[in-house]
Amino acid sequence: MVLHTIVYGVVQGVGFRKFVKAKAEELGLNGFVRNMPDGTVEVEAEGDKEVLEQLLKYIHQGPPRATVERVDYRFLEKEGGYNDFEIRY
Repeated sequence: MVLHTIVYGVVQGVGFRKFVKAKAEELGLNGFVRNMPDGTVEVEAEGDKEVLEQLLKYIHQGPPRATVERVDYRFLEKEGGYNDFEIRY
């Protein structure tokens, strides 16, 4: 299963990508996180739904310097084909 999110708020330049990567790796998830040109952050992670829901809670929280205003997300019944979790540029 894949979790796809778009995170809105003060989420660029505050360590958000590094935070998400660390949490995803702690949870054993694969996928990616990247800054988007509009100031949002996109996260896509692959794993069991229960574990993805834990990551989603961390995404809503964010690192200390972030202000998460909104998280749009959906769970997709597909395989992402990821081998690790990476920060994309």
